[in-house]
Amino acid sequence: MPGKDEAPGDQDVYCFALIHSFQGKSVSGFTTAFIGAGNMSRSIIGGLIAAGVDADSISASNPGEGPFEELRRLGLTRLAHSNLSVAEAADVVVLAVKPQLMREVCEELAAVIREDQLVVSVAAGVAADSLHQWLGGKAELVRCMPNTPSQLGEGASGLFARASVSAVNRQRAEDIMRAVGLIRWVEEESLLHAVTAVAGSAPAYFFQFMEAMIAEAQRMGLDEESARTLCAQTCIGAGRMLAVGDVSAAELRRRVCSPNGTTERAVAAFSAAGIDKIVSKAMQDCYARSEEISRELS
Repeated sequence: MPGKDEAPGDQDVYCFALIHSFQGKSVSGFTTAFIGAGNMSRSIIGGLIAAGVDADSISASNPGEGPFEELRRLGLTRLAHSNLSVAEAADVVVLAVKPQLMREVCEELAAVIREDQLVVSVAAGVAADSLHQWLGGKAELVRCMPNTPSQLGEGASGLFARASVSAVNRQRAEDIMRAVGLIRWVEEESLLHAVTAVAGSAPAYFFQFMEAMIAEAQRMGLDEESARTLCAQTCIGAGRMLAVGDVSAAELRRRVCSPNGTTERAVAAFSAAGIDKIVSKAMQDCYARSEEISRELS
């Protein structure tokens, strides 16, 4: 079976973070098989377990043993090196292998995939119609574009369903991905490129911005730990203010900017440097590359 193990990190800390982050979330009962046991699969599985899903209803396949230790810590026993053995009896199959391996994996799975089976792909770029074709024209297909904060249950995912997907299976896809954060459906598959630009790739934008802020704060005299902690918490708090209310980002910014104050001076510097054009160019380039990858892989 194609693929490579992903080396686990500090598993005790990781498992604790999963359980802590996912407390209070719920999900309906059905059987789910994960093809590939990398970071995203392990994050989703951790969310499902913390939400109260029976570990016996979840299975996973992976070419090597590496990720299985963490999954056993989460209570899973149905672990295998064979994709077919976990996929054939599941209600839902989650495809979480590298995009370059997706065709080979799907063509292998075509031997056991059923017409009414839900298949959810979390791989970037591979079109739903291509997946459907490689699976032998069977299964109900949902594509998902998650992002890395899903590893802590704070993800933002865009979902697209082919027209043949039933209401039951749409709900199952929601249940799975809500275990690692919020979800939004898009009605056109091409809009997943926009989801990639505003959410899928976006954590890196914020990391780069915070990297610059932390470095400058240290040049101003703060120690690294203080600069990092203050910057991270400010990012969390500002994001929360936008998420929980109905006030626009522009209005929230305006409210912080006292006339002739420190914030107004800083924001003016951003504007003078062309921050709107910089962000627009970065997101457009991300969108264009997402389209290119889709053409290359499909």
